[in-house]
Amino acid sequence: MTEQTLSQAENEAASALVRESLARRRVTRQFLADEARISLSTLEKALSGQRAFTLASIVRLEAALGISLRKPPRPADHDRVAGVAPVELGSYARQAVSWIEGQYLTLRTSFSRADTVYAYLTTISWNEEASHLDFVESERIDAAFTQSGRVSIPHQSGHVYLVTNELGQHRLIVVSRPTIEGDMVGLLTTLQVGKGTSLLPVATPIVLVPLRRLPGNISFGHIEAGHARYESYRAELSRAIDDGFAKLIER
Repeated sequence: MTEQTLSQAENEAASALVRESLARRRVTRQFLADEARISLSTLEKALSGQRAFTLASIVRLEAALGISLRKPPRPADHDRVAGVAPVELGSYARQAVSWIEGQYLTLRTSFSRADTVYAYLTTISWNEEASHLDFVESERIDAAFTQSGRVSIPHQSGHVYLVTNELGQHRLIVVSRPTIEGDMVGLLTTLQVGKGTSLLPVATPIVLVPLRRLPGNISFGHIEAGHARYESYRAELSRAIDDGFAKLIER
């Protein structure tokens, strides 16, 4: 058991923490090796990647440094309950949220054109492997900015969260639970492309309307004044603020 070694990824992570700790404390590798009661050769070879730390060495280094060099284990897949979302997404059961699955006409104000509604498609479906709801956008004319992510439905707030997290950069949609017609209404917070390469935080009302309740052909893209769908799309979008689903606070 004491000869068990770390994986390459675990060894690299532990080595980075050791080097950082040495720099912070301004002590030598020899001093640390003596404190941990391991050989300097063992420490040097592990830090250089020539040989991985053993579990016994890691335990001694942790004691000497007073820090953890190992990440806590993640819950094993077999510990998850099939058909139930993770705790961080609200622990919802699939049967309890099946009514939210489907395709939605998504409406928001255009960021680039005045008096224009931007319309695209959002599909919400169950991810069997990850055991939670996912969403993905399509029919966007700016395809490079198409979003996808996870759906959180906590019991406490009574709202639905569509969360995109790409390398730590978040986009968040907070909407009401479906109305009797199936609509979800709320706010989108995201980053808008500004001057040059700058990004500007923005928020705007957003409405997700189930396709099943929309008659006739659906129009996507920039819906401008004069378009056959403009007035109906604008009326749907205006509900977010006018009907009290969300509030924009100005000072």
